[in-house]
Amino acid sequence: MQTKQARLARIRAARAELEAEAKAAHATKQESKPPPPTKPDGTPHLPRGRKPSNPPGTPKPDAQRNFTDPESRIMLGRDGFVQAYNGQVAVDARHQIIVSHRLTNCAADQDGLLVLLDAAAANTGRMPDEVSADAGFCSEANLAGLIDRSVRGYVATGRASRPASGTKGGTLVQAMRARIKQGGHRSRYRLRKYIVEPVFGHIKQARGFRQLLLRGIDKASSEWAMLCTAHNLAKLTAWT
Repeated sequence: MQTKQARLARIRAARAELEAEAKAAHATKQESKPPPPTKPDGTPHLPRGRKPSNPPGTPKPDAQRNFTDPESRIMLGRDGFVQAYNGQVAVDARHQIIVSHRLTNCAADQDGLLVLLDAAAANTGRMPDEVSADAGFCSEANLAGLIDRSVRGYVATGRASRPASGTKGGTLVQAMRARIKQGGHRSRYRLRKYIVEPVFGHIKQARGFRQLLLRGIDKASSEWAMLCTAHNLAKLTAWT
């Protein structure tokens, strides 16, 4: 980035990547759609409604690419939007040992619940009997996955401060909402704030870790793994 020619080359490369991502996303969306209805003469019906403000298969005007770490993504944090990765952990309820961890560049947590559970089972040799998770991990697919793994789940179906609020959701989400509401203040869901949240507090406050130092998701994942290992070593030392 020291010369105008280098900056221009980086900008053009970033634009090409954004265009390729937009085309790939549009192609995936089109493949998942059912075939359009046709007229009696066999010609397809023209779509109704307003024309999209952004042509399909092209980047949106606010699409961005970070030059420092292109594999990271813009995510909403406590202090606003930041360029970040999403670090996730599964924690043992008795000793606050991290039994599995994951780092992703997707801001949503839904993809992580079953991945963390399967990794925890592989690391410990057994599937957990029950799991508590916040609303970010709630989906019909995740709740069905818990049933398939014979894991009793306590997953918030709304905001973390009001985990039993709302009436929307599929059959499994509604059943989970009823389970948490039935438990009231003694619900197993409330254990999450005493098990998982302190671990993030220890990493950020006690160990002073506030940001990743390495770039690229592979290196950042290795750094996150080292942090989780350091946390476990400190916990194991305290318990021995």
